[in-house]
Amino acid sequence: MRDLLVDCVFALGHIYLFNQIFIYLIMNSHDLLEYSPYEPVNSRLSDIFRLAPIIAVEPASAKENNCVNAAKACNLNDTCKKYRSFYISSCTSSVSASVCNKRKCHKALREFFDKVPGKYSYWMLFCSCSAEDQKACEERRRQTIVPVCSYEDKDKPNCLSLQNTCKTNYICRSRLLDFTSNCQSEVHSISGCFTENYADCLLAYSRLIGTVMTPNYVQSAGISLSPWCDCSSSGNSKQDCEKFAQFFTDNRCLRNAIQAFGNGTDVSVWQPRPSMKPTVESGITRRTKARLKNVLDTLTNVAKLEDSYGICQTLQVMS
Repeated sequence: MRDLLVDCVFALGHIYLFNQIFIYLIMNSHDLLEYSPYEPVNSRLSDIFRLAPIIAVEPASAKENNCVNAAKACNLNDTCKKYRSFYISSCTSSVSASVCNKRKCHKALREFFDKVPGKYSYWMLFCSCSAEDQKACEERRRQTIVPVCSYEDKDKPNCLSLQNTCKTNYICRSRLLDFTSNCQSEVHSISGCFTENYADCLLAYSRLIGTVMTPNYVQSAGISLSPWCDCSSSGNSKQDCEKFAQFFTDNRCLRNAIQAFGNGTDVSVWQPRPSMKPTVESGITRRTKARLKNVLDTLTNVAKLEDSYGICQTLQVMS
């Protein structure tokens, strides 16, 4: 009888532990369901849909600097000119000697990408560069967001530390989640994107600009993108850090989307497929599904243990 009572006490302890785990998982369900928090913004994306075929039909000549042309087009539109002038002013004004007001700069950039039609803002951000004028064009593209203020800093933080900082701000946190959901790569996809939708990826990327996670072209040549961070001093978390950094630097979906937009190609991928409606399920990764399965298995064990709780009560009465 004593042994049975000991076993019951041990089982009850497990029930309490599993219940606490369950409560923790429910309270932190946002970490399990890795899907975009944004509803599809069809009116916003329609600008991108319209622009892709326009570029394909009216390509610039080989000697033209598309990024300069994009800036000129912006200046001919009152809304684009207004908000571009505002963020340039905000990102170049100093609060002290050679120190910009980064917070004000970021806010102005968020307003620019939120309020300016995509056919202007996206053309500036994702303009293509021909081989004949590649260096000057790509440098112009890299300077689009005034990186000396909005992007660069004195020291580079660890990427995981930057991610943690981002998670403390609800705007940055939700936009990072949107980006990782809509720019998720898929090796078996022709487009390279899990969602098969370039517009969603580029929209999510642009939303990161103006947060602490602001990404940019890290060099003039090619399409190499990254937030302002590295994986030095990562310790035992170096592998996790590099995996997070590679979501930017080695993201096939993002790279293909930028190239397709700039070249006006793969127009069919700009329209979302009818079967790919944004749902919680479509955004859950395989890793998350496995974690959820483990939770369900755990809860099944809890149920079995709770069945033994009645036996324990009976044994206590008998003793």
